[in-house]
Amino acid sequence: MPKTEAEIQRQKEMQQAEELLFSGRQELGFAKGLFHGNFVADWVMPYPRLAAAQETELESALAEVRQMLDRELDPDWIDRNADIPRNLVEGLAHTGVLGMTAPREFGGRGFSQMQCCRILEEIGKRDASTSVFVNAHHSIGIRALILFGTREQKARWLPPLVTGEQLAAFALTERDAGSDAANVRMTATPSEDGSHFILNGEKRYITNAGIAQVWTVMARTPVPGKPGKDAITAFLVTPDMPGVEMINPRMPKLGIRGTATARFRLNNVPVPKENILGPLGKGLRVALTVLDFGRTTFGACCTGAAKTCLRLAIEHANSRQQFKKTLGDFDLVKKKIARMAADVYAMEAMTQVTASLIDRGLEDYMIETAMLKVFTTERLWEAVNDAFQIHGGSAYFDDSPLGRILRDARINQIGEGSNEVLTSFIALVGMRGPGMEFKEIYDTMLKPNIQSIGRAFNSGMNRLSATVRTPGVPVRSSELRGFAGQLGRLIWRFNVAVNRALVVYREPVLDMQLLQERIAGAAMELFASTCTLSRWDAELQARDRNGEVRQPDFSAPDYFLRKSIRHAKQLLAELNDNDDKALLASANAALGKTEQSEPKRQ
Repeated sequence: MPKTEAEIQRQKEMQQAEELLFSGRQELGFAKGLFHGNFVADWVMPYPRLAAAQETELESALAEVRQMLDRELDPDWIDRNADIPRNLVEGLAHTGVLGMTAPREFGGRGFSQMQCCRILEEIGKRDASTSVFVNAHHSIGIRALILFGTREQKARWLPPLVTGEQLAAFALTERDAGSDAANVRMTATPSEDGSHFILNGEKRYITNAGIAQVWTVMARTPVPGKPGKDAITAFLVTPDMPGVEMINPRMPKLGIRGTATARFRLNNVPVPKENILGPLGKGLRVALTVLDFGRTTFGACCTGAAKTCLRLAIEHANSRQQFKKTLGDFDLVKKKIARMAADVYAMEAMTQVTASLIDRGLEDYMIETAMLKVFTTERLWEAVNDAFQIHGGSAYFDDSPLGRILRDARINQIGEGSNEVLTSFIALVGMRGPGMEFKEIYDTMLKPNIQSIGRAFNSGMNRLSATVRTPGVPVRSSELRGFAGQLGRLIWRFNVAVNRALVVYREPVLDMQLLQERIAGAAMELFASTCTLSRWDAELQARDRNGEVRQPDFSAPDYFLRKSIRHAKQLLAELNDNDDKALLASANAALGKTEQSEPKRQ
């Protein structure tokens, strides 16, 4: 029976995903280990700490940055005027923020990703426009150049970028390409003599593009020797090249109004071949690698903003009186404060752990960075809402910073990959490993041969081992062994649920986004709980080593672990007990869609 057009398109998409995500070395990191029923302890324990020299260097840098921000940063002015003033840009450049992780030999500070995240958390506490500006310039704008540029390219382009003489932008998004990064339509056609490429197309929603002098632009190039086939390539483009048309240098926005978000078109723009970043046709790999770094600093910025929400909520709860009590005396207010404090602790722990994976040179941490981005942006939005509610009507007026914070925070669940797309990504990439093992077993049962029987046996033993074994979570503090045991049993339960979903639904699971959401949500809670437990364990060990008489307060991690484990259990239970059929029927009716065939749900 011939394949339908939809089936052909699905097969093409799966092939592209395989080539992009799974063609290199596949390391069993922490997140993928969860889906296999393993606890890859050395990725998350012991909790990462900076070396003493790095910590000293960072504290000095933070003190300098704080002084500069106190002097130069006025978030309300930035919001009102929809601009980041030049004096602030110069201050960020002078304190080394604009070139934090660039090599020292090219004028950068050579900071690690953990150090970089601590700096961006500090900026995120104060103003989202400024933190997004820095992120767009540094974390993604010049990141491709740092990671994939040749020595000659770095020597030419980096020095003015790290000093702030020039600014950078990362141009991926188009009308039909955003979270769907592989759908880029801008073209780059090689010239007859091969000396340059001619770029044509339009980019939109590009942060900093209206003020930047260097853009990293993604465009489609023909694949040599394969007529009719093309692939995405990364180019360094400057706005002064002939044929560049700036359609709108500052698109009006609801929030992060200080950033210059632009729309531009390239009309037969000649770009020298020397401006290609990374291998020809490997631009999507470049883009996804860059976004891993950006999502990590995204987590840091959101953590900083959530800390500000918590501080504002505490200050108001302790000072505002109603019914002859302060707001902080009411349990429903305490509930919000406790949730914010617990989430902030976990957000900070997740950011540090994820950043450390980059610093250690580990491979394949795409799921971890996606988890961090989704988790921190969602929890920041909840923190803004809770702080807003605690402040009551006063938060709704323009003299409160919470209105600006609320408008600024809303973009986080959309930018650098929408949370819905990343949620499906987490579930599907995570399930691929055990799914391939089940496929090996199934294919061998249909067509057995000597080679496949051996592979199927190994796959079967892996699945069986994960089913009968509860992974251990190695904590050093005796007070935490109860939580460690709960986490280990929950990982076992998660693996059983993943296995069941793969066996029951098989290939249709690729389209079952409500199931994917629950699996990804449980995985995120497991990652967040692990990072929280690792941090708490390290702090208990430090307390014991230092012989502290005064007991530190650990109520925030205690509460977070309790509510996170409970939420994960709830998500797994809902895999078998849910209202998905009614939900989809209601949505289809509202959308005016005819009833579609749905995969069997149990």
